[in-house]
Amino acid sequence: MMPLFDFPGGIHPPENKAQSSAAPIRQAPLPPQLHVALRQSMGNAARPCVAVGDRVAKGQLIASADGCLSAAVHAPTSGVISAIAPQPFAHPSGLPELAITLDSDGEERWIDRQPLHDWPQRSGAEIRDFLAQMGIVGLGGAVFPSHLKLGVSPLETLVINGAECEPYISCDDRLMRERADAICDGIAVTRHALQAREVLIGIEDNKPQAIAAMQAAAAVHGFGVVAVPTKYPSGGAKQLIRLLTGKAIPHGVRATEHGVQCFNVATVYAIGRAVLHGEPLISRIVTLTGAVDAAANVEALIGTPLASLLALARPHRDSHEVVMGGPLMGFTLPDLAAGLTKAGNCLLVKSPALFPPRPPAQPCIRCGDCASACPVSLQPMDLFWFAKAKNFDKAQQWQLFDCIECGACSYVCPSQIPLVDYYRFAKSEIWAAERDKNAANLARQRHEFRQFRLQRDKAEKAQRLADKAAQAAARQAASHSAAANLAPDVVPGVDPKQAAIAAAMARAAAQREAAPLPEQHSSGLNDAKQAAIAAAMARAAARKSADDEAKAANGQPSSPPLQSSGLDDAKQAAIAAAMARAAARKAAADQARANQQPDS
Repeated sequence: MMPLFDFPGGIHPPENKAQSSAAPIRQAPLPPQLHVALRQSMGNAARPCVAVGDRVAKGQLIASADGCLSAAVHAPTSGVISAIAPQPFAHPSGLPELAITLDSDGEERWIDRQPLHDWPQRSGAEIRDFLAQMGIVGLGGAVFPSHLKLGVSPLETLVINGAECEPYISCDDRLMRERADAICDGIAVTRHALQAREVLIGIEDNKPQAIAAMQAAAAVHGFGVVAVPTKYPSGGAKQLIRLLTGKAIPHGVRATEHGVQCFNVATVYAIGRAVLHGEPLISRIVTLTGAVDAAANVEALIGTPLASLLALARPHRDSHEVVMGGPLMGFTLPDLAAGLTKAGNCLLVKSPALFPPRPPAQPCIRCGDCASACPVSLQPMDLFWFAKAKNFDKAQQWQLFDCIECGACSYVCPSQIPLVDYYRFAKSEIWAAERDKNAANLARQRHEFRQFRLQRDKAEKAQRLADKAAQAAARQAASHSAAANLAPDVVPGVDPKQAAIAAAMARAAAQREAAPLPEQHSSGLNDAKQAAIAAAMARAAARKSADDEAKAANGQPSSPPLQSSGLDDAKQAAIAAAMARAAARKAAADQARANQQPDS
């Protein structure tokens, strides 16, 4: 006989499981239209990989995971994608979520399934990747991606959770009764991936038929089946681990750090179907119970409208609301048009007769009953005061996030205070503040990077301008140096510009000496023109002499010597040489003409 341990607190509410657990699981009819929400896990919503109008087969991937906590989504049946738009969603907020609407064609045509028949030879990493592609998540309510829980190996103990402690819910009970062999096949795959030394299957002792069926199937594999006392919430992962192993898992510490990992029986069943049959997670068992005429457990496709599921159970006319989950941890559905999600294990119909209205809350009398019932040894009355006063820092100091929201404190409170609602409010406010803080940090980082980028661009622009200025200065210095090398030597006292002009004129005269003017150009300097030039120069000299004599008579300084109208000696020499050449050419021409005339 295996020794059992106990956890603190706990309650014993009425079970109300017989109503739905008496009949076998039945298949829900195929609905004409399914609304498959893209948010099927505790992480980000999946990203659609199909378009409106696409024809898909059953089991085909229609949305891929977006992040490590996201889950892939597959087509629950064959048909045509008719819409990708926000739809009502099974969540307490009532906010719509993006969903893929699939019009079924009634053919139930499967994709080409590819199971891992050689899974015993596969590594844990390969099995994890395969399960991620199959969209397997925890079906006990947390919808945590299952492949992430297979990341640590080897383990000491693999715990399989078949307790199902929540009142009214019996889907796991019927699953263990009818499909124990398939569950054990999934356990074998999970054990291989984790390299677990032992397997312990915990089932509450109020399910004798499930215990017997699991013992028969587990004997083949060598798994241990343990009947645990019926006490709520023994189905909590940490509580069941403590019951079976005696290990207390503190808040913020993963069970794998203590060599233990826990999976729900429905989850390992889905793992077995995926690995051994190549079936992604496209359906689940749902309990229909409460104020209904035909309580039952049905296997329904993900995305099935909840209203059509409830119609199978025939709710009472006086029913006024529907809860997804059990009476202690479930939430009221805001819209029955929402499609079934992977988290939907139970639809509980409420009526005034079955669930009388809760009396108005009274002031806390600090009786301590809530502390006695808390399975994680918190002080619920103090957390209530901190949450009510919005003293969230103090609530966190008193381990608010250790609370598993089981509802045991609210159940036993004589003042009828909805304690869990206050804890959920405080957690949501803290999460919202954390999101705002992260957003502010992100905005600050973006602002700082923008300022850095502007400063960097400004510095780069200044550097470019400085480089261009330096290059221009270098080019100017080089040109000045080249000009200095080409310029003639500078004579002290002589204007460089005048010296350059004189040098140019000298070069021109030399060129004319080397290349005499053509004959035809000499005709312009005839005797008459020479006489005119000589007369003009004589008149200029006479005028200058007269001006000098007049200035001398008046006591004024005489004019500077005539510079031949600005013509210097070099130019005068050039003119004289040109005139001499012209005269010589003219004389030669005259002589030639005289020789050509005939004698008269």
